[in-house]
Amino acid sequence: MSPTKSPARAIVWMLAAVAFFSLMDAGMKMLSSSYPTLQVTMLRGTASLPFVLVWVLATAGPRSMIPVRWGLHLLRGALGMIMIGCFVYALRTLPLSTAYTIYFVAPLLVAALSVPLLGEYVGPRRWVAIGIGLVGVLVVLRPGVDGIISFPGLMVLVAATAYAIAAVTVSLLTRTDTPQSMVVWFLLIMAIGAGLLAWPQWQPLQWKHAALIAGMGLAGALGQIALTRAFQLGQASMIAPLEYTGLVWVIGWDLLLWDKLPDRWTWLGAAIIVASGLYLLHRERVQRAQRPDQLDHP
Repeated sequence: MSPTKSPARAIVWMLAAVAFFSLMDAGMKMLSSSYPTLQVTMLRGTASLPFVLVWVLATAGPRSMIPVRWGLHLLRGALGMIMIGCFVYALRTLPLSTAYTIYFVAPLLVAALSVPLLGEYVGPRRWVAIGIGLVGVLVVLRPGVDGIISFPGLMVLVAATAYAIAAVTVSLLTRTDTPQSMVVWFLLIMAIGAGLLAWPQWQPLQWKHAALIAGMGLAGALGQIALTRAFQLGQASMIAPLEYTGLVWVIGWDLLLWDKLPDRWTWLGAAIIVASGLYLLHRERVQRAQRPDQLDHP
């Protein structure tokens, strides 16, 4: 069921996904000051479901939602709860740009995990680039108020790890399941699980947040659809570094909504990470030129 690989289209889809997710994350940060973490996680999944169902019915019909590999769907939904929940918790105190820069460890982990789990090839030069990128993360995670010794910083690391594993499951699921089933069940499992866990501390929803919740849901739905499509069309180790473009968006949201800019350590760490990501993209192009037959390798 896997479509033909198309690196150029995969890049476009991934760039769109990052833009939509940055908007969704800004909405989650705004909601995190009014609702408990798990309730915001539930709202993220629930608010996106109506938009996703419209997409499913318009593109493939209800039969496309039937899952094949239940175990991977359940795992991905559980990882989604961990990912969103930990990230929302961190956003209560961290600027979006700081949280995103720490979260940039996720694409590096995806590239590394693509070797043992997906059978993709990552050469020695790209391993060096991954290592340099991790150094950049450590620059941002320096000891201090917003550093690695802070609980919010640790929560972002947990979220990044959950994202990396979930991203690899996407590549595995595309071999047997439709993108429609992947998006629907990811959101549904996450919404139900987080909703049950959030019930003891549930806060009544306020009407003034209705537009914000709907906008967050729409952005999340579009981002999830675009992300799924990107991993269908391209290799994980190639498209994952494009996550770094999100820094441009979140710096803008921080400045526009919270009148904040990253500190010098965040700028330095982000520069190192983005440079390593760009080099990963360069090496991927070199490897594709040398091994053209691998483009369609599952």
